[in-house]
Amino acid sequence: MKDTSKEHFIEYLSQISQISPESKEAIFNLCSFVSINKNKNLQSIGQTCKTIYFVQDGAARIYYYKDDKDVTEYFAFENDLIIRAESLFTGKPSHKAIQAIYDTIFISIPAKPLFELFDQHHDIERLFRKVVERSYVDTINRLESLQFYSAEERYKSLIEKSPTVVRDIPLKYIASYLGITQVSLSRIRANFS
Repeated sequence: MKDTSKEHFIEYLSQISQISPESKEAIFNLCSFVSINKNKNLQSIGQTCKTIYFVQDGAARIYYYKDDKDVTEYFAFENDLIIRAESLFTGKPSHKAIQAIYDTIFISIPAKPLFELFDQHHDIERLFRKVVERSYVDTINRLESLQFYSAEERYKSLIEKSPTVVRDIPLKYIASYLGITQVSLSRIRANFS
């Protein structure tokens, strides 16, 4: 991957919270690219998360197994953060995996050196606090959508986020994410065609 892709990513981050040129360079130097083929895991169940990832190109999901059923917890599209926070912040192995839905390129930032930058660059600490806050709010909104909105409303919200990508995601992933059957999802999708 070219440095211009990293530069675009750094510019995207600096729109979330302003960072100095020195901080941009420090993050730039930590970033690397990871390419994962369609349906392969970026991180497997039982691994400890030590890296912060953003989707550069493609799409990914976090999933786990419940009663031998594959359950999709989260989708990540371009520029979205994807981490297993419960593992990253506790240092314990995760019961969840991160999988590429298509051939996907991730921007990878190792957590330990990033966290070490926080003491030297308070603007980086502020930036990543805002990134994690956004992710937390997204998680709360998702939980509330399961409580307060119909499956059709939840599907509409998902399709608004990334319509072209969502249309190609396997139905079983979307159905489990919405908490409905594939049959119900097919009926809902028919209304959006």
